[in-house]
Amino acid sequence: MKILHFSDTHLGFNDLEILNAANINQREADFYEAFSQEVEQIKKIKPDYIIHTGDLFHRSSPSNRAITFALEQFKILDSLNIPFILIAGNHSTPRTNLSSPILKIFENFKNVYVSYSQEYKKIEFKNAVFHTLPHMNDETQALSQIELCEQNINADKKNILMMHCSVGAHYLMAEFGEWVFPHDKELIFSKMDYVALGHWHGFGRVGKHENVYYSGSTERTSLNDKRNSKGFVLVTLNEKNSSLFGTFEAEFKEIKIRPIVQKELDCEDFENVLIDASDTKDAIVEVKLINLTPLQSIEIQNAQIKAFFPDAMSVSVKREFVKGTNATNATDIEALSLEEYFLEHIKEDAEVKEYERLKGKIQELFAQYEEANDDTL
Repeated sequence: MKILHFSDTHLGFNDLEILNAANINQREADFYEAFSQEVEQIKKIKPDYIIHTGDLFHRSSPSNRAITFALEQFKILDSLNIPFILIAGNHSTPRTNLSSPILKIFENFKNVYVSYSQEYKKIEFKNAVFHTLPHMNDETQALSQIELCEQNINADKKNILMMHCSVGAHYLMAEFGEWVFPHDKELIFSKMDYVALGHWHGFGRVGKHENVYYSGSTERTSLNDKRNSKGFVLVTLNEKNSSLFGTFEAEFKEIKIRPIVQKELDCEDFENVLIDASDTKDAIVEVKLINLTPLQSIEIQNAQIKAFFPDAMSVSVKREFVKGTNATNATDIEALSLEEYFLEHIKEDAEVKEYERLKGKIQELFAQYEEANDDTL
């Protein structure tokens, strides 16, 4: 039995305010492209079951474009005649009862089975039982639903548990309304053939549990996620009449997404710094300027840094001031604006009257600088 497990597709996510040729936010289009790659892989692999463990959409009330795209892709998947089981994640679960769950729109597809009611739902087939525990806003209710799940385990079939939550402190996302699976209930994992998890955006096995996996997201919603590859998990569960019965395999399959590249430029010798932009074509580039002095921070504009990476999709610049200056300590520097930091630097070397005279002129110069130079472009 082959199960294709993917999750956290976050359709409708957008960022960076960059439009593509179709006048669609480029990052939003990237998430649609990642989902389309998943669909193409499903068509090639033809697994016995397809499962999605939550956060299909980025918002519980997604845009018309996100809904339209999802319906088009689900029509393709439905035509494959492969059972597709889908649960709700925290991003696609309304926070109040005033909103209707968005996953209801898929209930009329012949081969799509959805679980979104914040309660346990058993979805059973000839050779497998899918125990679904979607995102739950009420953790006290979750305990009774976990117990109900355990009561429905069928020893004569494959049992697959599907959840969207944090399992273990390491997998906390620190999001509003995050559901944390109770540690003392983890014994249920050993009674399942496979535990499919959503919510954490990196692929990986969970702790000591050999059959518990996060598939990870299909795209990156944050620069902090730059180290994680994206794709899906192809799970193989061997039948009882097979010579390989009891063996288990979970193989990660990577898809191609837009790269995130980090560059660090040392401003201590900025004029002679070597810049390699060969790996930044169509990439999201994050540049960190280190050992920066206050005067350099005025002289080195973001536009100048971005010009070093002409083929990148986007370039963001972070500035890290040189440590050990006599103006203030490193902790204070992070909290100060460039104008405040410069004023503090002048204050160290000027008498009170001279500082007061210069203060007004400096503030005026910074006002003119901000008006003439928009570093966000």
